Amino acid sequence: MLMLLLGLAPLAWAEQGEAARAWEDEPGVVGELARQAASEGARIQDFYALRDYRPAWQDADAVAAFTSALHTLESDGLHPQDYRPDELRSRHRAVYDDGADVEAQAQYDLFATRQLLMALDHLQRGKVDPEALETGWEVPVAPPDYSFAAVSGAVDQQRFEALIGEVRPDFVPYQRLRSGLARYRNIEKLGGWPRLPEREQALRPGDVDEDVPLLRERLAVIGELEIMMADNDIFPGGEFEAPDPRRYDASLEAAVKRFQRRHLLEADGIVGRQTLAALNVPVERRIDQIRLNMERARWLLHGLPESFVLVDIAGYRLNYYRPDGQIWRSRIVVGRPYRRTPSLRSEITHLTVNPTWTIPPTIKREDVLPKVRQDLGYLWRERIQVLSPSGAPLDPWEIDWDNPGNIVLRQAPGPQNALGQLVIRFPNEHMVYLHDTPAQDLFSREQRAFSSGCIRVENIRELGQLLFDDTNSGHDVERRIEGGETQNVRLAHRMPIIIHYWTVNPGDDGELSFRPDIYERDDALLRALDRPLTL
Repeated sequence: MLMLLLGLAPLAWAEQGEAARAWEDEPGVVGELARQAASEGARIQDFYALRDYRPAWQDADAVAAFTSALHTLESDGLHPQDYRPDELRSRHRAVYDDGADVEAQAQYDLFATRQLLMALDHLQRGKVDPEALETGWEVPVAPPDYSFAAVSGAVDQQRFEALIGEVRPDFVPYQRLRSGLARYRNIEKLGGWPRLPEREQALRPGDVDEDVPLLRERLAVIGELEIMMADNDIFPGGEFEAPDPRRYDASLEAAVKRFQRRHLLEADGIVGRQTLAALNVPVERRIDQIRLNMERARWLLHGLPESFVLVDIAGYRLNYYRPDGQIWRSRIVVGRPYRRTPSLRSEITHLTVNPTWTIPPTIKREDVLPKVRQDLGYLWRERIQVLSPSGAPLDPWEIDWDNPGNIVLRQAPGPQNALGQLVIRFPNEHMVYLHDTPAQDLFSREQRAFSSGCIRVENIRELGQLLFDDTNSGHDVERRIEGGETQNVRLAHRMPIIIHYWTVNPGDDGELSFRPDIYERDDALLRALDRPLTL
């Protein structure tokens, strides 16, 4: 097994330079490689210094094995042509079959190594730079984690597929996405699925309709429904009658509900406008969705700690992976499309019980002030205090609400507080957090993008107590809330938290759920993922 996770510490710059200068005096391609490598980046220099500047790509069989292995990257949603397999083969022939000089041989060797390392980097950490693509990105991008010793050995032994297999992300969600990609590509090869015609009337259980056989076929293609003969109806005379294939029966209703749940639609069994639109998304689009969410997984799901909180924005779910291996799950409400919840990676430091809420400037300007201008009593009903920037109380009747100036609006603690009675906090530049809410009815919706960027968590008191218990903090959430005092209570140990955006999610059963792209991020990522690389 290749020891790719050991890593190779870069050579000190001075030592590296001395080594390169020593090899520059060597005759032939070794000396030329040392000379040319000196103008490359540190990683290329490290690779060749490890090999004592011995060329890696003189053997045509090694090039053939590498270019063949590049095609396995299709299973990861990457484009093998990005890494120039055709040019690798043609340039090798030109350099070695035609007897090119050592300068050209060294240039080719460096070119081939750049393609290899770039392919491995993209496979492990992603091709697209998320910071250049998503505004508000606050996740440190980890460097690739594999050793050049293992890479060098794989080149010499022509074990490229094994090398790719070792570098490939090994976390379960990624492997499930990869399996799903293979499955949906097979569906594409078999012709995809049928498109249902547009309808003025929704298709409901019990209907007899010409579109029902097509609906049955559509769901059978993805495995939601097995095509089989339903039980024959027995009539008093003992005669049997075959079921009408146009009838929307109970088995089809159950399949439609499963489909709706996997697409975050209301699971009512009615094929209305939204369900019909989801059914008619072509398989090619679903394949692209899987590919771009594999890229998101490569950005983020590496170096995961044993225990952490994972917030799935587009899926409206929170999972807490506890130290004992159990998973605590909850529904969440996330930011509206115009007040997006950011992607970030941080650590939970403390909880606030019975919080006050200092209303943020945007919410104050766009939501609260228009209501106050219409009815000053809104402040009393919502228990909102008016304060100066230094915190001194102000008389609301003396404020010019058309031009209130630099005032602070703060909601008093209590069950009606917008943050509820508990907040879970973690440092981040966006000032978002997990919190309770008095608007519990929103958790019953299938799609829950209603907040101003922070994340409302159903049953957050239970989560807070688990965090205290699992970090040996020794606090009782309910007792502190009942005390009525606003308090910040620190965890004894920080708990990692990851907040991210997936529009495809593999379930525990391996089946894929496709979510609406509420923040309209998919298309930009797909364009970047499919954009050919340039030298």
